[in-house]
Amino acid sequence: MHLRIGSRGSKLALWQSNYIASRLRSLGHTTEIVLIRTTGDRMQDPAFAAANPITPELDNKGIFIKEIEEALLAGTIDLAVHSLKDLPTVLESRFTIAAVPERADARDALLCPEWLQLHTLPEGARVGTTSPRRIAQLLAHRPDLRFVPVRGNIDTRLRKLGRGECDALVLACAGIDRLGTELLQPVELDPAHPEFGREPHFECVTHPGEEHAAVMQVGDFPGQADWVRERFSPQVLCPAPGQGALGIEVLSEALAVAEAVAPLNDAAASFATEAERWTLHALGGGCSLPVGALCTVTGTGAPTQPGDVTLLANVTAADGEEMIVVSLSLERGESAKSLGTRMAQALAARGARDLLEMGERSEERLDAVLFAS
Repeated sequence: MHLRIGSRGSKLALWQSNYIASRLRSLGHTTEIVLIRTTGDRMQDPAFAAANPITPELDNKGIFIKEIEEALLAGTIDLAVHSLKDLPTVLESRFTIAAVPERADARDALLCPEWLQLHTLPEGARVGTTSPRRIAQLLAHRPDLRFVPVRGNIDTRLRKLGRGECDALVLACAGIDRLGTELLQPVELDPAHPEFGREPHFECVTHPGEEHAAVMQVGDFPGQADWVRERFSPQVLCPAPGQGALGIEVLSEALAVAEAVAPLNDAAASFATEAERWTLHALGGGCSLPVGALCTVTGTGAPTQPGDVTLLANVTAADGEEMIVVSLSLERGESAKSLGTRMAQALAARGARDLLEMGERSEERLDAVLFAS
């Protein structure tokens, strides 16, 4: 088949779409990538963002997928490649996720020029992130931290860090690893470094040579390397449901396209992300809620035994003062949907919904208190 892939224009989105295109070509298909600008992309323009603030209604519509789904319906593209964490937990019936390929590192990473780990950041350090989940969990460990709203693509955020607009960044490991040498170069760690022995380890390119001239802008950085310092244990910073995974979306009625894409599905990744996303859905939440979930599947293929799967999830108060953590193992014959629903019930029984409601009510107060000027 000739398959048209809808993609946003960011470096990461294009990497993801080109990766899937390559996989499809290896199966004998031909491909082309169609660029689509979404509401989420337009939100990077300060004037547009000021005139169109993100509301729960807008967020629930999926600011990074609305225009892409419209293109699917119009027949101008055949499939779309998304970061799975950006997709609503339940799609409209007209759409389906045809495949979830092998998952990248689902964790979050700490990037900063000077300090090695979260606990070594100075008192009142400014951390660049707008994620309620990351803010709440970081506050649970470091209530002195302040937060700087840092939006935009990875390269934009790295430049802001390099210019000193914040002291540290928290980003998804998957995006950093996927972009690889386009923004980052491999480095060897000193044996005394706390993450020595983990590969790959990356350092931002702050003095780019010719091979990076098209990526970095001269003068963007003060000259100090910005390191990926720490990949957070899920027990410290539990990732967003679906983080690190891609979702290939097609029209539900496009059976031939779904059949063409199906070989890219990884059964373990599909099961794990479905359990995580059902946890969030059963709590009644969207992707902006401070809910972390990570499902670990032993081995490859769909899990069949109770010991094959562990689902860890947490809900954290917006101010970090309280965190509810639950870990569950798969029961014999249990589906991913059932496991995720059971996790949501366990979290709710410990007061998770009360924490989420309190977080919504206190959002404006926390913005005033936590975000650095």
